[in-house]
Amino acid sequence: MYKPRTVDQPAELLPYLFATWPSVKKKQVRTWLKYQAVLVNGRVIAQFNHPLKPGDVVAIRSDRYAAPGTVIGAGIKVLFEDATLLVIEKPPDLLTIASEAEKEKTAYYQLTDYLRAGNPRAHERVWIVHRLDRETSGIMIFAKTPEAKGILQAGWDKAEKRYQAVVEGLLSDDHGTFQSWLDETSPFKVFSVPRSPATRHAVTHYRVLKRNRGRTLVELTLETGRRHQIRVHLADAGCPVVGDAKYGAKTNPAKRLGLHAWMLRFPHPLTNQELKFKSSLPAELARLV
Repeated sequence: MYKPRTVDQPAELLPYLFATWPSVKKKQVRTWLKYQAVLVNGRVIAQFNHPLKPGDVVAIRSDRYAAPGTVIGAGIKVLFEDATLLVIEKPPDLLTIASEAEKEKTAYYQLTDYLRAGNPRAHERVWIVHRLDRETSGIMIFAKTPEAKGILQAGWDKAEKRYQAVVEGLLSDDHGTFQSWLDETSPFKVFSVPRSPATRHAVTHYRVLKRNRGRTLVELTLETGRRHQIRVHLADAGCPVVGDAKYGAKTNPAKRLGLHAWMLRFPHPLTNQELKFKSSLPAELARLV
């Protein structure tokens, strides 16, 4: 789309971009830098005042992928990106997709805007593979094609999904399994109830990592993926997640829900290569135990 240009005299990167592509709006040029679409001598440069010298080659790539660790809109950290996938670390208090009350501050909106490089007329978008509760932080996958979405969702039950939670109280057993039948008919809260045609079976395996200060740090592995499953099971065990007043927590020491999606393992939808991503427990939760 934009032919590479060779620098003929010393300049800073942003003024050089303005002067070299004068027909491109300055907002769009800044977006190139923000989303790491600018290459200098084949290397991604996002620093606006990067010094250029004669002989440097400046290129704009349309297939730009964020480098691991890049933070884009609303505090989203990119862990991995290729032509079919975006794997991110979602911060707490961020919706996956729009609600009536919130249209723009969502992971879906921010990632779509990123793929479109700020151009609302572009057609690129992401497809949602799974969701995390608004209050939960951690690893999420988005597909960049409908085909990838279909493949990932078809195999989602086989993906390995692990969480870490800081809970009130001390779980007595070092490991075990929670099982119940969940009633998800209410849009606000999920309940464990006797089995019926309206319920869904939920299974969560747990392993205690640490006990301290009257709290437990626990790792949870999902066998099923029901709404609020971990939160309900821990509340049923008498150890609700800290900050989870909806399910009976009495304390909120980190000013957020103490639940984090820390590990995800799944096969790539095109190559079938195993991918594994980890995200450390946020400091504000780790310090609680």
